[in-house]
Amino acid sequence: MILKSETLAPFNFEGLSILDFTAGLNTSSSVARISVLPNTYHRQAWSKRSDKYYYVLSGQLNFILDEQENILKAGDLCIVAQGQKFSYVNRTNQPVEILLIHTPDFDINAEVFEK
Repeated sequence: MILKSETLAPFNFEGLSILDFTAGLNTSSSVARISVLPNTYHRQAWSKRSDKYYYVLSGQLNFILDEQENILKAGDLCIVAQGQKFSYVNRTNQPVEILLIHTPDFDINAEVFEK
């Protein structure tokens, strides 16, 4: 199966621009590309269902995992286990591009958003 980004329409989720490559497909994992503009953040959340793999494609992102903040740069990977609390913020003046993989696949009803 080949999925081309130019065939997808991004959607906005609380200021994040998301290209969901696998929406509506019957796959065991889901894949999305997320654009995080300067001063944009993902509020604290956790999943009842999935492990999440965040790979930084470009830019620099402050990633908070279990209340511990780390700076991730292009080429870095952050693994968020099912049930583990996380958030992230772009504190730079440049956009950040990340690739997100959920395993098993993303289900909005299994996501818990706090604050």
